[in-house]
Amino acid sequence: MSTTPSVIYLKDYQVPPFLIESTQLRFELEDDRTLVKAELRLTRNPECQVKPRGLLMHGDESLRLCRLAVDGQVLTAKDYSIDAGALTIAEVPDQFILESVVEIDPAKNTALEGLYLSDGVYCTQCEAEGFRRITYYLDRPDVMSVFTTTVVADKARFPVLLSNGNPVAEGDDSDGRHWVTWEDPFPKPAYLFALVAGDLKHIEDTFTTASGKQVALRLFAEEKDLDKLDHAMTSLKASMRWDEQVYGREYDLEIYMIVAVDFFNMGAMENKGLNVFNTSCVLASQKTTTDAGFQRVEAVVAHEYFHNWSGNRVTCRDWFQLSLKEGFTVFRDAEFSADMNSRTVKRVEDVQLLRTAQFSEDAGPMAHPVRPASFIEISNFYTMTVYEKGAEVVRMIHTLLGPDQFRAGSDLYFERHDGQAVTTDDFVAAMEAASGRDLTQFKRWYSQAGTPVLDITDEYDPSESVYRLRVKQACPPTPEASEKAPFHIPLQVGLLSPEGTDMPLENDATTVTLELTESEQTFTFTGIPQKPVPSLLRGFSAPVKLNYAYSQAELVFLMQHDSDGFNRWEAAQKLGVIILQALIADYQAGRELVLSDALVGAYRAVLNDTTLDPAMVAKVLTLPSQAYLGELSTQIDVDAIHAAREFAMNALACALEAEFSQAYKRCLIDVAYQPSAEQVAQRMLKNLCLSYLLRAGKPEYLALAQQQFSDADNMTDEQAALALVVHSNYQDAAQAMLSQFYSRWSQESLVVNSWLAVQASNPCPGALSQVEALMQHEAFNMKNPNKVRSLIGVFCGQNPVNFHAKDGSGYRFLADQVVALNELNPQIASRLVAPLTKWKRYDETRQQLMRDQLQRIMDSAELSRDVYEVVSKSI
Repeated sequence: MSTTPSVIYLKDYQVPPFLIESTQLRFELEDDRTLVKAELRLTRNPECQVKPRGLLMHGDESLRLCRLAVDGQVLTAKDYSIDAGALTIAEVPDQFILESVVEIDPAKNTALEGLYLSDGVYCTQCEAEGFRRITYYLDRPDVMSVFTTTVVADKARFPVLLSNGNPVAEGDDSDGRHWVTWEDPFPKPAYLFALVAGDLKHIEDTFTTASGKQVALRLFAEEKDLDKLDHAMTSLKASMRWDEQVYGREYDLEIYMIVAVDFFNMGAMENKGLNVFNTSCVLASQKTTTDAGFQRVEAVVAHEYFHNWSGNRVTCRDWFQLSLKEGFTVFRDAEFSADMNSRTVKRVEDVQLLRTAQFSEDAGPMAHPVRPASFIEISNFYTMTVYEKGAEVVRMIHTLLGPDQFRAGSDLYFERHDGQAVTTDDFVAAMEAASGRDLTQFKRWYSQAGTPVLDITDEYDPSESVYRLRVKQACPPTPEASEKAPFHIPLQVGLLSPEGTDMPLENDATTVTLELTESEQTFTFTGIPQKPVPSLLRGFSAPVKLNYAYSQAELVFLMQHDSDGFNRWEAAQKLGVIILQALIADYQAGRELVLSDALVGAYRAVLNDTTLDPAMVAKVLTLPSQAYLGELSTQIDVDAIHAAREFAMNALACALEAEFSQAYKRCLIDVAYQPSAEQVAQRMLKNLCLSYLLRAGKPEYLALAQQQFSDADNMTDEQAALALVVHSNYQDAAQAMLSQFYSRWSQESLVVNSWLAVQASNPCPGALSQVEALMQHEAFNMKNPNKVRSLIGVFCGQNPVNFHAKDGSGYRFLADQVVALNELNPQIASRLVAPLTKWKRYDETRQQLMRDQLQRIMDSAELSRDVYEVVSKSI
């Protein structure tokens, strides 16, 4: 990039001057090139007030134009121009057919955007702006067209030829090549186009919709992976049934396809009727996939299927509206997963991710509203804010309206806008119309960045039996604005009696939703016979930080009695934070570290309560993470946080050794493996107990881990044992297990990814040297995003004590990799930069070291737009 890239602003949006009524594509896949023949039927947009003489088509500098014609008349060089990849035709009529032939080279496309060839499979990724790497087009989401696509290739090498919609014709050519034509009857923007060609096999099933229509379901993968597709198929059918039952949405085509590919920048892509998945999000088997992997497959399959309506049938007007489809769909898939598994555990996991990743994003240089006001490179805005916070915004609407009115709002939204490209305002307007609620103030969640902070105090008047909550809300400055108007925040609250029971509140409900709309409000509860302990922000009803001066005794009380499962876990986290922050202060002051009896007692009570869900016990007994403790710190002291947390875990291991041992034995499973909620919970608690037992330092617990590793009939137990030993002081045993694990699974790419990640996340000294050595290993491939994320991404993002080494070696390493990946895959490069962007949160020495590396990246020649935006905003 030789010049500073321009900024694109939401306020500058204008409707497209032309629309594309129909798109006919023909792909000639050849060894040294691909010819893309396009026939587009264009017409002037009646909604556009400006009527330019010419036509601007998006393109890319990698395209080689071979032929261009308007209404059959071939254009010459004087009739058009190409600048920075874009094609401009000097003069066009109001309606016309544009024909083009371009040549591209998918084999050289390491960015994995547009059409690329990896591992012998042709594949596309067109969201957000990848289609312009395929041919000249109006590559914007508000230009929707019906597509007919013909794919031609060598039949022996590429027996499977797929695209969007339904197959309508196929045939063989005389030269050993064959072709298939696909027709998608539903208008879609170019970002939803898909093509796959390769030597793939598939499993097949059918689904009968509520109206009686039979849909063919086909899941494609390499032949060696066919036995890993059953779970995805089960998840797909469950998703289709759930979407009918909960949202009234039926599938609309005759066939639904999923293809698994190993080289993919994202998790998966919802292309109409032809979803392309990263193998990590679709392949699953007992031997090679952990419980978390099974749940991820279930969630991602559901997410991409749900996009068929929330994203495809109703899509985004522009990329600033990305959360219109992603936030809504993440909320939908989270509710699906909650219904399929444990609702409380799912909520805890989602909030953990939000607090450590999205809150951190809100506090950094890349902070942006759920609906950004500007961007340089849209690929940088596939963020936690757009996805996870966007889902929380939808969840708050659901909380404010209730399930019935929310369903009515979603029905109206789909009815009003089917086949349209719309905005977040349109979504909220449908909710308002269906419910009669005014959500004008609520929409600030879409336009204001940052994480609101609630400061809550209370008082109880025994003479009048009145309890009052005083709530103040504020939001820290973010890059787009220093002053924030008050948000509309649903705060769900319960009150517990001294006996630990829920007090009846409005209409005898035990949980009420308080609506915060001002900077400061007081809420009064009458008829409260005793001073209660408040259970605040039940179910994490809003993405906020909450300050209330709970005593340690009150937190233990809530852990034992709160009827809201999320807040029982939250009380344990708050107790852990208080105790760990005290230990951090002691470490910094050079004082002796002593673990609080309150934490030991609380953990003992939870461990001994066999009536509790083992999954929730495991969550409660997991100390606040280093990332979360850092997020709560004014200045992140990596060494102190690590030392304090390690001390607390070691002390708990010694104090509760007997209880952990008993719980481990209780969770042993003697029935056939199932990724069921019940078994997942047992394995989760069992492996947490093993993690503590290894810290007790006794040889018998190392032997127990080794036995679990050797005898495991599932990847959850095998990988857990491996990781725990690798991250322990038993390094000789660790190396032997690593070698055995790799020998056993070297032919399973996804399992090898976990092998890389276990070593990259090792907190023991020398991890960086090990990572650098692994980059030369046969298992690593810099062109494969999964390998990069598993090794480089995990080290830099999940190994704080080694990445933030005082000599700056971790920062230099990351900068080296970003510079290298900038040439290969700018999207992956820009996402890797994230740990350096938070330099202001650290001590002065680390700040300077991190800034130096950001500047080194900035000074690199030909920096991509993706990396430039992140680095320039960070500096």
